[in-house]
Amino acid sequence: MSFALPVAISASRICSNIAARIEGDAQVLVSGITQDSRNVVAGDLYCCIRGEFFDGYAFIDEAIESGAVALLVDSPVSNIPSHICVITVDNVRDVLGLIAANGFSHPSQSLVMVGITGTNGKTSTASILSSIFSADGAKVRVFGTLTGERTTPEAIELQSLLAATIRDDVTHVVMEVSSHALHQGRVNGIKFDVGVLTNINRDHLDYHKTEEKYFAAKAMLFTPMQSKVGVVNCDDPRGQLIIDVNSIPMHPYSKSDAQHIKIGIKSVEFEWSGLKMVVPMGGTFTLMNTLAAISVAKVLKIDDAAIVAGCQNLSLIPGRFESVHNDQEIGVIVDYAHTPEGLEELLKSVRGVCAGKIILVFGCGGDRDTGKRSLMGKIASQLADVVFVTSDNPRTEDPRTIVEHVLSGVETQSTVYVELDREAAITSAIFTAQRGDVVVIAGKGHESTQEINGVRTPFSDVAVATKVLSQRKGATS
Repeated sequence: MSFALPVAISASRICSNIAARIEGDAQVLVSGITQDSRNVVAGDLYCCIRGEFFDGYAFIDEAIESGAVALLVDSPVSNIPSHICVITVDNVRDVLGLIAANGFSHPSQSLVMVGITGTNGKTSTASILSSIFSADGAKVRVFGTLTGERTTPEAIELQSLLAATIRDDVTHVVMEVSSHALHQGRVNGIKFDVGVLTNINRDHLDYHKTEEKYFAAKAMLFTPMQSKVGVVNCDDPRGQLIIDVNSIPMHPYSKSDAQHIKIGIKSVEFEWSGLKMVVPMGGTFTLMNTLAAISVAKVLKIDDAAIVAGCQNLSLIPGRFESVHNDQEIGVIVDYAHTPEGLEELLKSVRGVCAGKIILVFGCGGDRDTGKRSLMGKIASQLADVVFVTSDNPRTEDPRTIVEHVLSGVETQSTVYVELDREAAITSAIFTAQRGDVVVIAGKGHESTQEINGVRTPFSDVAVATKVLSQRKGATS
């Protein structure tokens, strides 16, 4: 879409403090910014980006016909009408956030900004920290997996959203910052008060290609341009490496910061800095995510009472170790775990509170990193007692091919079934469960749709599990 600026500003001003060559009328007024030619309106700056599927340069004429008054490019363009201002930079993606920040009068500078990156735990950490800020009297907004189509919005949209938070009297923003967003410069133009690292494991290799490049993207958050200070998990080897090269002040956190730890299926309790912490969410990873959040709060000098209250009053986080209520003496947990490390941590957490068998339902997404599938199959067969391998979001891939990749890693410790229909797999798992067993439904978490062959249909693991539990109760009563 086209994002209207609060006030029209000149082309020269919108690219101030950016290395750029301006041809044409530098004083032409820009009233909006977009990178989508289909949404150009009169007065827009059209930003030309070559993407994976579309080349923005192919639509320059269309953008001009729709009323664009200026172009942002990083390659030569020709036959441009003389009344169009052309702004040439080295790389459009690198400066897009900076230009959008100029256009929206640098909204992040008026907010307390926390950026959270990591393979796993971003959403939970953001939710816990938001609860702490709220307990301290702040008005908070969270940007992340649960709030938008992308974990981190595109640069122009992000600056527009930040400007809107100020109009809504928001004081604190907690943002999940994905590796894609860092690599593509979506958060350029923002200097976070605190940058946070939860952990770094294997993920998104379909995009980054190697684990080293994935790590390098995450590490971009911890530079003087992007964050003032870092709060980093020093139990993670990559986290310790970021601390070791500290180009900004670092505040490490570790599991050893917590004492007298009690981890249950619905809560975590521990002591930290002399405070008794109670979090109404289970799982070992909840401990680490809470330590990340409260470490940020300490850096920002949040009152101890607000830290304790914020953790204790945490609301349900959809699809994060979410317990599906029932009175049938079985546990049912829905979780977003979709990486090898995430699945391993999830199953280990459940094992610590499970009196019976762990019955796992999971699959792997299509059109994504294929290398992790066998790893997840191995982990599932090692740590669960019964496994139902099923479909996640197959997207354009054949679900049977995905399952074959998963099965190639399976070892013989557990009983493994294949059921491509996810609802049928959940049904079988819940009807298989006996008293004391825990059914773990992993991979999709909060998602409300399932994507098959480019079509998204309504699908919720929690809703399906709730329905099946009702059927089970009726069948056994």
